Amino acid sequence: MKKDINIPKVEGVYIAVVNEYNDIYKTQDWNAYIINDQNVDLEMVIAVITGYSENKITSTIRKKIDTLPKKSYAKLELMQEDLFALNNSFKVSFFEGNKMFDKTYVFKKNTINLKALQPLPLMDVKGVLIK
Repeated sequence: MKKDINIPKVEGVYIAVVNEYNDIYKTQDWNAYIINDQNVDLEMVIAVITGYSENKITSTIRKKIDTLPKKSYAKLELMQEDLFALNNSFKVSFFEGNKMFDKTYVFKKNTINLKALQPLPLMDVKGVLIK
């Protein structure tokens, strides 16, 4: 039975954490984004975000995006720097046409930092990226 279930592979959808200046509060903030680098729109995008370690777990954040247009990105959440000492899991589900896709992206503890910044697809900034 399991061999009959087709789970399509997610490609061209990424999670990035960006360190950017907040004009309102005059602070440097870390924000998580979802990037759709595909040539199709994603529908009913749901992200479930949790930080965890062996003895700690954060509260769960859920974010819904009705449509994420092709070749675009959207902010998921503001991330406090204290969370970077934990593993940060982003479970993302979405529809592409009539097919449902699902992928879990995990930023391992201490991998989100200024030294790990790299150019991001579609965004004119640098950040920490998981494909």
